[in-house]
Amino acid sequence: MNNSEISPLACIHPDAKIGEGVKIGPFVTVDANVEIGEGTIIDSNATIHWGARIGKNCHIHSGAVVSGIPQDLKFKGEESIAIIGDNTSIREFVTVHRGTASKGKTVIGSNCLIMAYCHVAHDCELADHVIMSNSVQLAGEVIVGEWAVIGGGSLVHQFSHIGQHSMIQGGSLVNKDIPPYVMAGRLPISYEGVNSVGLHRRGFTRDQINGIQDVYRTLYLSQLNVTDALLKIEAELPDTPERAAVVDFIRASKRGIIRLGI
Repeated sequence: MNNSEISPLACIHPDAKIGEGVKIGPFVTVDANVEIGEGTIIDSNATIHWGARIGKNCHIHSGAVVSGIPQDLKFKGEESIAIIGDNTSIREFVTVHRGTASKGKTVIGSNCLIMAYCHVAHDCELADHVIMSNSVQLAGEVIVGEWAVIGGGSLVHQFSHIGQHSMIQGGSLVNKDIPPYVMAGRLPISYEGVNSVGLHRRGFTRDQINGIQDVYRTLYLSQLNVTDALLKIEAELPDTPERAAVVDFIRASKRGIIRLGI
């Protein structure tokens, strides 16, 4: 028997799938074609629209809107979804829009923290352990790698790619791709060094961090263009998973990567 606690003042569509132990507060609206995993808490005045797929043990705070209709003029009402992984916190007045025909889904991974007033637009893909500080605004089809931290008030241009384990200064305008493992800031946004403290906290060894620093020294300080710097990195530096992650990211970049800060 389902032991969920649902306020009598909530409006829950009878076709919504509610897991065991879910708590739903007053004035919450849950549409049809919604799935909410066990142990999740949805606070008062949150709205869970058609197409939401919310994992286990999440916390959706007051005023949040999950799986809203995309703010995209190309959207024609096609079926799409918004996925939130397990153990993720969606704070007050966050808006998460579902996908469009482009990808069909917007995804926020597990163990993420999306702070108050953030916006995650249609077809964005956030990996696990991402932190978005207050009022970060992601445009459509942004990709954010695991363990990335985006400082408060940052604006991220559509189709941008933010690499894993990177950290972005608050108030940044992100209009270029941010490679893995780096700190980025200033205006225009620039490379500010390797995110050594964050990497150490996540268990990277000193040798791994030194290897990442060698890669970025070659990329940014060798006075080579990006193509030649990548060739030099592959020819002269040890073949490690971290080196491969950086090289593959840069070669796949369509917007181009940030430059060295001056």
